[in-house]
Amino acid sequence: MKVLIVEDDQAIRELLAESLKKWNFEVAALKSFENVLEDFLHEQPAIILLDINLPLFDGFYWCNKIREVSQVPIIFISSRESHMDMIMAMNMGGDDFIQKPFDTEVLIAKIRALLRRSYSYTETQTNVLEHQGVILNLNDLKVYYEEKKIELTKTEFVILHLLMKNAGSIVSRNKIMRTLWKHEQFIDNNTLSVNITRLRKKLSQLGIENFITTKKGEGYFIK
Repeated sequence: MKVLIVEDDQAIRELLAESLKKWNFEVAALKSFENVLEDFLHEQPAIILLDINLPLFDGFYWCNKIREVSQVPIIFISSRESHMDMIMAMNMGGDDFIQKPFDTEVLIAKIRALLRRSYSYTETQTNVLEHQGVILNLNDLKVYYEEKKIELTKTEFVILHLLMKNAGSIVSRNKIMRTLWKHEQFIDNNTLSVNITRLRKKLSQLGIENFITTKKGEGYFIK
């Protein structure tokens, strides 16, 4: 199982990584904290160790962002001692809180216990698709990009979901329409063109340009 370490103190980060590897955990330790959500989506960890005091945005912020797309277990690790910080960590979606300095054996025990009582690794997978920083939430029909979001219609969502699942490949107009019919979205060629145009406009509102490419006579694709 993979553990994602989000800790800006190099000494603590290396200590955590070394201890986890001894217990046969796979480790991903972030050294840059500009887009923790995107890194999380890329790494797909089974559990996260999250510091509160981070550059740019704090751990509370990133916990809230991750909770928008996943229920992956999160343990806060912090030197903060106030009860309010602990309460806030739990209210923001954290599953546990451990203070620095900490005993690594106690932390490992907490990780193992949390994994046991949470859910299996296969269930921790996120209900999102991510490509080039564009995040499609499969639960709420919303697209997220650089801290902005926009809601899609059911038809727009099905189209974008299909194209992102097949990123790098051309998806024919017929395949898109057949997929929409399966979702009881009955549209013709003209209506499909209108929905593609609307989808592109919504993506443009988020600052996403030229995400969907038209291949004349064949269909659409995302590079």
